[in-house]
Amino acid sequence: MIKIVDYGMGNLRSVQKAFEKIGAEVEICGRAEEISSADKLVLPGVGAFRDAIAELGKQEMIDPIKQHIAANKPFLGICLGLQLLFEKSYEGGEFEGLSVLPGEVVRFPDEPGYKIPHMGWNDLELTPTENPLLKGIPADAHFYFVHSYYVAPAEESDIATRTEYIRPFCSMVHRGNLFATQFHPEKSQLVGLKLLENFNNL
Repeated sequence: MIKIVDYGMGNLRSVQKAFEKIGAEVEICGRAEEISSADKLVLPGVGAFRDAIAELGKQEMIDPIKQHIAANKPFLGICLGLQLLFEKSYEGGEFEGLSVLPGEVVRFPDEPGYKIPHMGWNDLELTPTENPLLKGIPADAHFYFVHSYYVAPAEESDIATRTEYIRPFCSMVHRGNLFATQFHPEKSQLVGLKLLENFNNL
């Protein structure tokens, strides 16, 4: 069973519908005690880092999420769900994250000719790391992004893909059974569904 964490800040229905479309058994969980029974866990997110980490703490979901990851059970973070995994974010101040992965969340620099947020379709540059979620996805595939901040992992080995916008940035991480994307697979049409299918098949 795939469980999608509901902490009040995710595009839950579109993620749920995308998983249902590929035939996955999926449900939304809004209570901390429901997380421990998940075979696979998805942490989506839209909005501000500060509010998200505060809500996870308020709903006592931080420890169950970290325990799921520590048990090496499949985990997928999406957008803000990627950023929350890191040690700190500088969005609207300085805020501590889940500290599952070393690194921080920083804003795109202002650059003439570029708009912030980075919004729209962009491609992925694969790193040498083996990534089962990208199996069967063409090298020139494009995914949908919308974000003003990006993650800067401290460990090079955690970076699964990079994407070019103003500068090359980490667009996906992978460590063991932990995966997280800056892009939205649920909004990325067929290639996004293929990525979710690969996650379901882990």
